[in-house]
Amino acid sequence: MTILISLYIFILGLVLGSFFNVVALRVPAKQSIVRPPSACPSCQTQLKIRDLIPVFSYLLSRGSCRYCKSKVSILYPIGELVTGLLFLWVYVHEGITGEALVGLVLVSLLVIITISDLTVMRIPNQVLMFFFPVFVVLRLVFPGGQAWWSYVLGAVIGCGIVVMISLLTRGGMGMGDAKLLLVCGFVVGLTPILVAFVLACLIGSLVGGLLLLLNIIKRKQPVPFGPYLAVGILISYGYGSDLIEAYLKLIG
Repeated sequence: MTILISLYIFILGLVLGSFFNVVALRVPAKQSIVRPPSACPSCQTQLKIRDLIPVFSYLLSRGSCRYCKSKVSILYPIGELVTGLLFLWVYVHEGITGEALVGLVLVSLLVIITISDLTVMRIPNQVLMFFFPVFVVLRLVFPGGQAWWSYVLGAVIGCGIVVMISLLTRGGMGMGDAKLLLVCGFVVGLTPILVAFVLACLIGSLVGGLLLLLNIIKRKQPVPFGPYLAVGILISYGYGSDLIEAYLKLIG
């Protein structure tokens, strides 16, 4: 039974991951997420059902459009596969609980903003505005293991840190990052959002340094920070307490 549920959750993640790709790309362009139906970006041919099977359609077509043979961005299958794996991770970590629902919605938001930030370097306000009231309701129904003020402070302080950095560095960080931490701070709480920010900075520095060494990016080239925040938030959400405990033991 557990295996069947795991398979169902994974497939659900794959399917929703395909939809999240659409949301992440169309919302910043101010396009409807419903119409027109999905089409090849190059030849504009409307895609059929066989072209829309998450991950498998990409593999079967060898990463190319079946109609014009133009290359299809690898972000599509990666987004689908990552969503499926993260949905499965939430289920394994939380089981069938109210907190699992919170985790699945959090993953959904973070996948969307990551794809959007990677492709157009924007975290759409519309997406954040949609998810914020959803998280408020979820936290009222499923408060988790923290006091209500921890979630409020997580939102305010998480957002405030980025706003302060942006002011001090004259735009070194975007307001989209601040709004993302405001929304996610309300989900994970004060301590986890601080841990998430530190992790994002560490991961961003390591990856950024590596990309510079490999000459993939140039100095002072704008780099989206949203994906690093997303990774930091997920790690902190799942393992924040363990990380803090390990750190305290290390310095103690």
